Order: sequence, then structure tokens, then C-alpha cells
Amino acid sequence: MPTDSLKKRYLAKLSANLIGLVISVVTQAIIPRGLGPRAYGDFSFLSNFFVQVVNFLDMGSSIGFYTKLSQRQRNFGLVSFYLSFACLVSFFLIIFVGCIHVTDSYTTFLPDQKLFYIYLAAVWGILTWFVRIINKMADAYGVTVSTEIARIIQRGLALAIILVLFFTSQLNLVNFFFYHYFILMFLALAFIWVMERKGYSLKQRWKLSHAQIRAYAKEFYHYSHPLFVYALVGLIVGILDRWMLQKFAGSVEQGFYGLSYQIGAVCFLFTSAMTPLIIREFSIAFGEKDLREMARLFRRYIPMLYAIAAYFACFIAVEADKVTLIMGGAKFHQATLAVAIMAFYPIHQTYGQLSGSVFYATGQTALYRNIGVTFMLIGLPVTYFLIAPQERFGLDAGATGLAIKMVVLQFIGVNVQLWFNARLLKLHFWRYMGHQVMSVGCLLGIALIAMVCVDRGLALQNKVFYSFFLAGVLYTIMVMVLSYYQPIFFGLKRQDIKFVVKSVRRKLNLE
Repeated sequence: MPTDSLKKRYLAKLSANLIGLVISVVTQAIIPRGLGPRAYGDFSFLSNFFVQVVNFLDMGSSIGFYTKLSQRQRNFGLVSFYLSFACLVSFFLIIFVGCIHVTDSYTTFLPDQKLFYIYLAAVWGILTWFVRIINKMADAYGVTVSTEIARIIQRGLALAIILVLFFTSQLNLVNFFFYHYFILMFLALAFIWVMERKGYSLKQRWKLSHAQIRAYAKEFYHYSHPLFVYALVGLIVGILDRWMLQKFAGSVEQGFYGLSYQIGAVCFLFTSAMTPLIIREFSIAFGEKDLREMARLFRRYIPMLYAIAAYFACFIAVEADKVTLIMGGAKFHQATLAVAIMAFYPIHQTYGQLSGSVFYATGQTALYRNIGVTFMLIGLPVTYFLIAPQERFGLDAGATGLAIKMVVLQFIGVNVQLWFNARLLKLHFWRYMGHQVMSVGCLLGIALIAMVCVDRGLALQNKVFYSFFLAGVLYTIMVMVLSYYQPIFFGLKRQDIKFVVKSVRRKLNLE
């Protein structure tokens, strides 16, 4: 069956993410209030632990699966093998939880956490991983538009459930986990239904011969084994980062960091829409040995998506005190600085995922591993120094310290990746570096001007929501003006702006 165009698929994902943004803002304003800093911190800590464990067991194989399925869409044996592998991995994860339960070592791995919550978080991690795999299948098949409609419905349903739980005073940690189970299973079934309708049925022969199993295992081994060390170090560092925060600062600081991370994730909604689509296009282009097309995709989309992420991040960083109050309430006031710093995380998370997709698409997993492992190992002592109490030679910076480490090391690591990709695709590295600094600098300046005009010019600093909203409107208008006269700031060309203006005029019947 014909697949939707890249533009159509991106618009579908972007539309879903725009709606998701509104829903996420409302949801994120409810959940921290309903759970409180401690319970919210416990969920953040436990969910991060199992995300790290699942990512280790995955070892990049899910991206390999997505890349290969994009190139061989009618190879159902690939689907059968990988989903069977995922079930086996999930079984071992439950065995692992059982082992730390029986040996009482969970008190060391997960300090101050109840055993029941640990089991709930393990199931959450497995369901999240399976939904991610099924979503990758849908994107690989090019049926993104229909799956994004399903995602919009799921987000609306999720919001309705959260509202009911909140207003009936039933929003506690146990119900919050069960809420996630329901919406994740709903989304998985919706994705499967869409693929069935589009001709990519799962009702096929699942049984594989021994020769097929060996062939697929060998293929995935060659793809993923360079990432074993990367995944292992990622597991250790990812867990230790949050473990140190839990051990030295406690669940409340964990909650502060969790809120700052979630607010940053809202900024990432727009650019994350493009990530799997670009990976697919990179994979297809490399499969055809077309490095020129890969370079064109890189030039066309990555600076633009970086600027989109920066647009949201810079405004949230400047308005961090208001954002924290709106999203978390007065109990989370001390998270303000962490929120301001973590607002910058999605900017290079965008660059990292899109630039990293070149490594996956071209099979340069060993180089990707080496870069990642180096910066993760550097980051571990940095985390200790920033979080540990002063009597242990640390700065005792809590959530703020972890936020600083995440943003600074990601900025450096992503630009090292960029240097290698620029060399591969014959692009100008320093031009992309200059664009990063120029975009963020301009947007921060505009955000500060908008805040001062509203807070001091209109004297609205005490009216948090109105001040935030009006500053956002003024900021957006100034950014649009700048993008019209200087489109290079946003990775655009003059013809892109003219096309948009012409399209708007046509819609409004002005020409």
C-alpha cells in the first residue's frame, strides 16, 4: 500500500503533538498537585529506574528493528522475531524484580520505596516499551497519519480520566500506575487496529524455523553488539544519577527534578514528531547509498527543528518561576531554578536524536557508542560533585545540580556527534554551531524583552497566568517578525517564509 508523504506524516504528528501539548499542560498541572512532591518524586524515581533497565535490555535493538523494517516492510519474520524477543526480555525483567524482592536488595537499589510500587513500575516499564515498539512498526509502515489520530483520542481519554481521579480525590500513586496501564494498552490496541486496516496484519505465520531464528539473531547481534557497552554504561549511569539524588536529597528533590524534566519534555513534543520520520528517511536514503539525500534532509530539517525547540525552551527558561507555579503549585516553588535550566534540555535532545539517527541509519553504532560512553563516564563524577552534601565534598545542589549536569554534558556530547556527521555528509560544522548560539541568544533576548514589557510595562507581575499568557503572545509576535526578516535564525529560507505567507493569504481569501 502507498505510504503517506513525509510532509503529511509530519503534519499529522505535529497536529497530534499540538493537541498533546494542550492536554499535557493541563495534565502536568494536575498530576503534581494531586500526588504532591513526595509521591510525584517516587513515581519519577521508579519510572526512571525501569526505563533505564528496559533501555539496557533493548540495547538499541528497537531502533535497529525500526530501521530494518523501514527497508523491508513485508518481512513479517522480522516482526515475529523481534516481538518474541521483546516478550523474552520482559519475562527476564520480572524475574529480576523477583530476585531483588527475595534477596531484599531492593532496599539498596531503590531506597525508601515500597515493594508493591516497584512491581507496578516494572509492569509500567514493560508496557511503555511495547507501545514504543508498536509505534515504531506503524511509523516504519508509513501509516503515521492514522496512528496519530488514535494518539489524539488516547490523550483526550487520558485527560478525562486524570480529571475524574483528581476531582474525586482518588489521584494517588497506585491509581496513577493503573491509569498508565489503561491508556498504554488502549494505544497499543489502537495502533494494531490501524495496521490491520492498512494491510499490515499481525495475523500471519509467527513460527520461525531454526535457520530463520539464527539468521535474525545474527543480524541483530551485528547491529546491536557494539551498543552493549553503551547500554550497560547507560544503565549504570542513568540509575546512579537518580539514585544519588534520592540518597543525598530525598524524594522531594526527586519530585522537583521530575517536574523540571516533564516541563522540558513538553517542549520536546513538537520536534519529537519529526524524529522517527527523519530516521526512516535516513534509513531509506542510506539503503540506496544516497548520501547526498541524507545531507539534504539534515540541512533542511535539523536546524529548523532545533530553532522550534529553542523557541519554546528559551521562553520557559525566562518565565520559569511562573511556569513552576502554574504547573506544580506553591509546593514546587523550590524547583524554579531546576525548571529554568532543564528548559534547555530539549534543545539539544532534539539535535541529539536527529543527529544520532544518522549513526543508526548508517550502522555506525560503534562510533555512537564510543561518544556516548565517554560522556556518560565523565558525567558520573560530575553528578556526585553537584549532588553530594558538602561534608562529602559536594555542592549539595540537589535537583538543580542534576539539571546542570544533564544540560551541559548533553550540549558538548551532541556537538561531538555533529562534528562526525558533518564530516560524513560533507557539511560545515561551524555553520551549525553558529546557528545554535545565534538562535538561542536571539530567542533569550526576545523572551526577556517580552517579560519586562508585560511585567513592568503593564504591571502584571503579580497576576501569574495573565502575565505568562500576554508575554507569550508578545514573544511569539516578535519571533514571527524576526523570522520574516531574518529566516536564517530559524533554519529557514526566504522562499519558505514567502510560501507560508502566501498559503495564509490564500486561506484568508486575501489574494
